Amino acid sequence: MESDWQVVYSTDKEYIAEMIKALLEDNEMDAFIMNKKDSFYVTIGDIEIYVKRDDLLKAKLLINNSGFE
Repeated sequence: MESDWQVVYSTDKEYIAEMIKALLEDNEMDAFIMNKKDSFYVTIGDIEIYVKRDDLLKAKLLINNSGFE
């Protein structure tokens, strides 16, 4: 069974993740952040932004067109 939520972007910077989440929400898409950084070695791991499967393509285009790589 596939999840209704998909990773749309991954970064190692929390402020970038928060900016992208706000961008998505401003464009009426549900989004949430999952921080997968190691709590001891904060340089290991990423922060992932998830959107609903139906919004995945729209979200990717919005992120790319907003200058995030």
